[in-house]
Amino acid sequence: MADVTSLLSTGVLRNLSDKAYEKRKNAALEVESVVKTLANNNDHERISHVITVLINDFAISTSSANHRKGGLIGLAAATVGLAAETNQHLERIVPPVLKAFADQDSRVRYYACEALYNIAKVARGDFIVFFNEVFDALCKLSADTDPNVQNAVHLLDRLVKDIVTESDQFSIEQFIPLLRERLSMINPYVRQFLVGWITVLDSVPEIDMLGFLPDFLDGLFNMLTDSNHEIRQQADTALSEFLAEIKSAPSVEYGRMAEILVKRAASNDEFARQTAMIWISEFVKLAKESLVPYYDKILGAVLPCISDREDKIRLFASETNSALRDFKPEPADGFDVGAVLTVARKELEKSEHEATRLEALQWIAVLLERHRTEVLSFLDVIFPALLQSLSDNSDEVVMLVLEVQACIARDTQEFRRLMVFLMLRFNQERGLLERRGSLALRRLCALLDAERVYRELAQILEAEADLEFASIMVQALNLILLTATELAGLRALLKQTLFSTEGKDLFNTLYPSWCHSPVATISVCLLSQAYSHASAVISSLGETDIDVNLLVQLDKLVQLLETPIFAYLRLQLLDPSRNASLMKTLYGILMLLPQQSNAFKILRTRLKSVPTQMLLQSAPPVHPPEQSSAPSAPVTLHPIPLIRRASPAQMLSHESSQAIHANPEDGSTLGADLTNGLPAIHFAQKLKQFDHTQAQHRAHRQAQLKAQVQSQVQHRIYMMPARMAQMQLPEVQMQNGQRADEGLMMDRRGRGHSLVERGVRGASRPTWRISN
Repeated sequence: MADVTSLLSTGVLRNLSDKAYEKRKNAALEVESVVKTLANNNDHERISHVITVLINDFAISTSSANHRKGGLIGLAAATVGLAAETNQHLERIVPPVLKAFADQDSRVRYYACEALYNIAKVARGDFIVFFNEVFDALCKLSADTDPNVQNAVHLLDRLVKDIVTESDQFSIEQFIPLLRERLSMINPYVRQFLVGWITVLDSVPEIDMLGFLPDFLDGLFNMLTDSNHEIRQQADTALSEFLAEIKSAPSVEYGRMAEILVKRAASNDEFARQTAMIWISEFVKLAKESLVPYYDKILGAVLPCISDREDKIRLFASETNSALRDFKPEPADGFDVGAVLTVARKELEKSEHEATRLEALQWIAVLLERHRTEVLSFLDVIFPALLQSLSDNSDEVVMLVLEVQACIARDTQEFRRLMVFLMLRFNQERGLLERRGSLALRRLCALLDAERVYRELAQILEAEADLEFASIMVQALNLILLTATELAGLRALLKQTLFSTEGKDLFNTLYPSWCHSPVATISVCLLSQAYSHASAVISSLGETDIDVNLLVQLDKLVQLLETPIFAYLRLQLLDPSRNASLMKTLYGILMLLPQQSNAFKILRTRLKSVPTQMLLQSAPPVHPPEQSSAPSAPVTLHPIPLIRRASPAQMLSHESSQAIHANPEDGSTLGADLTNGLPAIHFAQKLKQFDHTQAQHRAHRQAQLKAQVQSQVQHRIYMMPARMAQMQLPEVQMQNGQRADEGLMMDRRGRGHSLVERGVRGASRPTWRISN
């Protein structure tokens, strides 16, 4: 200190800490003069002593802010005095100045910026070694609340940029980690500061900012979401410049940037999504091969954007999706079929937008076409989603789902699997069968062979344990069979049941499962022209089989009999003598229908139009009574009775003797077809099969009813107060005196109700007589 005092007078040291700026400035000029003299004399040891005093006693002093101000201006003056010799003392001068950037006093921070500006102006290229520390300090100070400090930072920042662009010692590798870290800051002044540096460094030809773009690309996209319009504009300008450089660059690291873009494509900010989709679109055009390992991630970003509310985003997403689909990568190139399938399945299941779901289905279809083996190995992943999509609100989605399912089902094993899963889906969601069942089954019949579909479904339903579902499903299949244009060929084949091997085989395949529904069985017999068996089926129905559901089904059948599909059947009524079994079947249906129903009136009107007078032409002649050999007696001539129209009963009894010769299927035992020698269908055995199936249904209904009664009884007992549960129920008798204690419960007013009566819908209510 004594040595320094000999160099710097006591007045100079005192003025360095004076509160007046002019005194501190004059003292700094004295310091500059002394250091310059020492530098000319190459006396760096004494210069070092001066710098030590300026740092310890002033720049980092805790006594007062004026001391720190004087120390900062003194270090700047010493640097100016050193001139070309600055590099020898720069490592000691810069750190205390940078430390002052965080000083609590804004004036100290301001003088720190001013001091570092003068130091950098003198040191120039030698100053680069402190660049990261200076950059970090400037970044923090750019958000300073004092406008004077911000102005000083801007001046220093411009000088440092000039130094960096001129220097060949700047290390971009050491700078990028710091830049990436600072890009996470959200202060608008800091962001402007950072974008400015990125733009400046990118303009330097010697600095390869494009090669490090993946390191700070996410930060730039983050700025696109800033509420400050100016920052958004600056970030967008910087990104546009980088994208232009990418288009002309010989090699770019697309992979890492693609991962960043995929995340930004899902941003809540519309501007960020649009920019990300523009970049992805350009990447797909520029480097399809390089992006093959990232196809699943890119597709996961593109598919949701296809349904974006912004038109431009939808346009770029659609173009990108088409470009991806047109390119045909192979698994050998790194294309992950399973990953792409997973993305498509996810969007198919979770997307709320029809356009996205359609494109996801298109991708599954394309992958099936190009990589069928690989896709089938992931069938467990996509099959549930395909079945779930049958419930989609969009008919277009459902149709495309069915096309994909049909494409999968081209293999025999997968065909069986599809049918089984489809039945399982319909069983689990009965509403789906009502809404989409007809559409799904008709479409599958059009895409696949209708006969193949029906044969497979019939075999599945034959072994179905859920009898209620089997009945519902058979009714649906039967209605489609009788009405859908896609099944015209199947109907034509069934019409040949009695005359061709193929028709008989199809009838034999469908019949066991069709037995789950009496009306469906009658319908397929009418379609197959097995009229005698249809009549036998009707006759075998018991009173417990005739419920509301059967009557509804019969009503539908009568309506269908009036359609063009059954025109051949109506024409056969022109020759009732040869179609007695058909007449008997129709009259059987008529007898089952309620007389007041519309179906009864329609069918009765149809039967009234049958030309029954043709039966009279083949009726045996009426002979007069033979004359006896007794003596002649007075002969009384009686008038010849008028020929009356035959009643339906008479007509049927007359025709029954001829019907067995007219129809090969009539009769209970036939060894061969009477017309072409083909093996006959054993209708007697099939009637037993029908009766057995219906018996199972009756037992199932009774079991359900019993369980329902027991459940209601248990519920009533549980809810009944203890004192009521201990009361003895009165004896209940029906009108004929028979007791009906079982299943009878009493309400609070003493009225009895049969639980069986309550459980059966549409059943007539018996009249109860309660005896005390």
